[in-house]
Amino acid sequence: MISLEVSQKEHYLFTQYIHNMMNQYETVFILTPVLSEVQMKEAVEKFKGILTANGAEVINEENWGLKKLAYAIDKKSTGFYQLVEFKAEPSVVDKLEVGFRRDERVIRFLTVKLDKFAAEYAAKRRSNKKED
Repeated sequence: MISLEVSQKEHYLFTQYIHNMMNQYETVFILTPVLSEVQMKEAVEKFKGILTANGAEVINEENWGLKKLAYAIDKKSTGFYQLVEFKAEPSVVDKLEVGFRRDERVIRFLTVKLDKFAAEYAAKRRSNKKED
């Protein structure tokens, strides 16, 4: 019979190992401007739910508000911009982007993997924003 007892230290080291295997990502998506405030928040929560359901850790979320688009998309000249920073395995990004493609409220999205320099810059930007 095999014993599966794991000490707290071993468990901590394993979770740190798994945590370090995850990549840090930043996604910006634009929601259609015809949404109400409640509908916009529901859409954001849906996408955050996709992330957390698949084991991602949401680090930061920013609502940039209604902004003018550089060019018309689907005959719309404005959109609600939303930024979400998260740590996840690469397969989670695929699931998130499928969710973006299937949701008619999303008119554009972009997800990028942050390298260590971009992750440090994002952390500085967040800390500066909290001080303001």
